[in-house]
Amino acid sequence: MESYYLDWANLLLRWLHVITAIAWIGSSFYFVFLDSSLVPPESQELKDQGVGGELWAVHGGGFYNPQKYAVAPKVLPQNLHWFYWESYSTWLSGMALFTVSYLWSASTYLIDKSLMNWSSGAAIGVALSFLAVFWIVYDLICQAFGRRKHGDAIVGALVLLVVCFASWLACHWFAGRAAFLLVGAMIATAMTANVFFWIIPGQRSTVQDLREGRPVNPIHGQRAKQRSVHNTYFTLPVLFAMLSNHYSFTYTHQYNWLVLILMMFAGAAIRQFFVMRHGFKLGRSNHPWPYALVGVAVIIGAIVWMKPAAQAAVALAPSGAPAPTGQAGGPAFADIQKVMEQRCYQCHGPAVQMKNVRLDSAQSLKQHAQSVYQQVVVTKVMPMNNSTRITDAERALIAQWFRSGARTD
Repeated sequence: MESYYLDWANLLLRWLHVITAIAWIGSSFYFVFLDSSLVPPESQELKDQGVGGELWAVHGGGFYNPQKYAVAPKVLPQNLHWFYWESYSTWLSGMALFTVSYLWSASTYLIDKSLMNWSSGAAIGVALSFLAVFWIVYDLICQAFGRRKHGDAIVGALVLLVVCFASWLACHWFAGRAAFLLVGAMIATAMTANVFFWIIPGQRSTVQDLREGRPVNPIHGQRAKQRSVHNTYFTLPVLFAMLSNHYSFTYTHQYNWLVLILMMFAGAAIRQFFVMRHGFKLGRSNHPWPYALVGVAVIIGAIVWMKPAAQAAVALAPSGAPAPTGQAGGPAFADIQKVMEQRCYQCHGPAVQMKNVRLDSAQSLKQHAQSVYQQVVVTKVMPMNNSTRITDAERALIAQWFRSGARTD
């Protein structure tokens, strides 16, 4: 019954997390586009009001004219919309989902004993330290080098090195699926911390100075802009890390840490293309096609590199002998039951029913035969982290059983 409620919590939190992430990323992408698309106003009235740029747009049958002030309007309106709950809600829902999906069952989802045979408490502590340590190191890099000459390039290079090391370390310490998600959560935590510790406080200080008639310190705007730009380049790498848990060929690869690094790098390069494209359309920069080309080339290179070698079909029983034949010409059901008992009953038997699925009877196994084939044979997601050490021969036996009709008689 506990697993049933955990599944509902997982579903609802995932739903909430996706909704809030769409709101946050959508507003972030829009403002990056807006800043890059503004043109100086032609109206003298707008110039006199302090407007530094404007944009005319049409959407949903209406015309819109967003304007950005060089500093601020002469009189601040009483009500200002602050863009921060989108970020906070995304992180809070994501952290809750990470807790329910991975930390709650750390021994199953977080730990791969062939990599690190540590306790659940130790694994959880180290996983959470990834979030905190990365933010501290990243923030120190920004403060130490962000305002120097060529500071953006220096910060970018150093942060890339830190992310690469963290990816390598996570993939050598944790189960592959959890490692990818952990690196994504690590970067996403820094994104929200940027909003919480720098962007919003800086904006509050600016607004307070304007309301009280004090000169505005430009450092607040510069820092906020810097961290906002970092967040937009983090976005696509984080999304890949989060989505990868549905595709086991990425995180189960022998060099999964390199797969993660390559795909995150490709995402950042492609994001650079879109950021610069807005300015190119107004003649402010060269065409950014090289960035898109680099990103796509890295992805294609990864696809070619990761292509599995062709293998001869394996049709062996667990003992290594030729697979026994049942009534339909496939393996005997008794041999399938033996595999299920050794490899699957721990999580889908009488004591525990993860995902509300039981496989310890002929009827229930027949009911879930399609899912078993997909999860165990095709994607090889199950058993989770291969914790029960199912063999290729046993996977082939299940495949032969399913393709011959999944008979249970």
